[in-house]
Amino acid sequence: MSKYNPVTPELLEELAKAVGAANVKTDAETLDRFKTDEETDPRLMRLPEVVVWVNSTEEVAAVMKLANKYVVPVTPRSAGTSVSDGAIPVMGGIVLNMEKMNKIIEINDDAMYAVVEAGARTIDIQQAAKAKGLLYAGDPCSAESCLIGGNIATNAGGNKAVRYGTTRHQVYSVEVVTPTGEITTLGSRLKKCSTGYCLEQLVMGSEGTLGIICKATLKLLPLPPYKVDVAAVYDDLDKAVTLVPNLVKAGLEPTSVEFMDNNFLKSSCEYSEIKLPHYDEGVCYLIVSMETFNEEEVDEKMEKLAEICEESGAIDVLEADERVWTVRKNCLESTRSLSKIAQSDDLVVPVDQIANCIKTLTKEAQKYDFTMFCLAHAGDGNLHFQHMKGDMSDEAWEEQQHAFHETAYAYVYSLGGRISGEHGIGAKKVYAMEKYTDPVELAMMKAIKKALDPLDILNPGKVMNVY
Repeated sequence: MSKYNPVTPELLEELAKAVGAANVKTDAETLDRFKTDEETDPRLMRLPEVVVWVNSTEEVAAVMKLANKYVVPVTPRSAGTSVSDGAIPVMGGIVLNMEKMNKIIEINDDAMYAVVEAGARTIDIQQAAKAKGLLYAGDPCSAESCLIGGNIATNAGGNKAVRYGTTRHQVYSVEVVTPTGEITTLGSRLKKCSTGYCLEQLVMGSEGTLGIICKATLKLLPLPPYKVDVAAVYDDLDKAVTLVPNLVKAGLEPTSVEFMDNNFLKSSCEYSEIKLPHYDEGVCYLIVSMETFNEEEVDEKMEKLAEICEESGAIDVLEADERVWTVRKNCLESTRSLSKIAQSDDLVVPVDQIANCIKTLTKEAQKYDFTMFCLAHAGDGNLHFQHMKGDMSDEAWEEQQHAFHETAYAYVYSLGGRISGEHGIGAKKVYAMEKYTDPVELAMMKAIKKALDPLDILNPGKVMNVY
């Protein structure tokens, strides 16, 4: 028997009063549209009972108070770009859609900060900052479609994390609605603070289980005027993966170091209709970006970078123009035509272990019938293994995925790694989270969730099983 109650006509009536009847939808077409995020396996999709759009923090709070009153679960949703089933309403109930709260409230170029609502698109924030000569450094590959609230909730990474850090490093403060419907602001626009617990960092990355982020004050940086983008082409994986430690030792401080294996390179080139040099020769690419404020440094860094690439065994060193970045950003999307069902792994290891991890798990995957592609934010140790189901039976797919993950996750933890670097646990990795997390650490997490959300109303079934 479920611990939750069904959505009743009485609750629908109160929701309509709180947010307006036009923002409360229960028709079959709407419910079907919100049964999944980026998940393509129909067995993992779940229909909500109602979808609610909100226009303000106060409306979010009102919905959460009603959800607690009627004991109905709430799944907060941004753009639905999660690949870990983070926006699927696994317990039914209410899907709370944040997309209408999309204002960029302020870009302050003197104090270098931005105030934005949770539904603002990441790329719009980037462009608004750039128009003022500033940089918003959060840069997930889905920037054109994802929303800032989802970025903060999952602590999204992306291409620039090597130099600037992940999303949590770009945020001063967040306005949050708690699981029980209170409104508070966590954090402040300060360079340092030792005043009690760092609650804004606790909520960031909690995947909508500890609070709903409604507004954020973001850090902005001076925009470097000069940039170097290089694509190093390798025909030997062992040589390719030695580039990262060599860059670090040389003190080049890259903004990003992105790895594409040949499977991804070929599929994305064909999907993007861009034929990059050597793409059909079994090669892999490493894309390196560096930024500088000094024009004289550009040639120096380019020369040093090319030298390091050649010394590590690159067969070609190219300028990484927009074509190269388009191919990189289309990698995951390009695989959808190859398999209707896929699994995207998001593993992270210490940077000095990334070469071992790529080689070991690529070899391990050869024991199975699924096809595996590999991407990596190589500069920060974050790997993405994309498994394609193809023509395998459901039973064989599940058995082989489980077997591979049993080996892969144990190996990653043995290296000091974790099972998610940026995509989050969502509903997809709850079992693994509970199996591989230190029991004391897991108990602390569960105690926090129970204290803040005693009825387990907010995004239940994600990250861990609390009750």
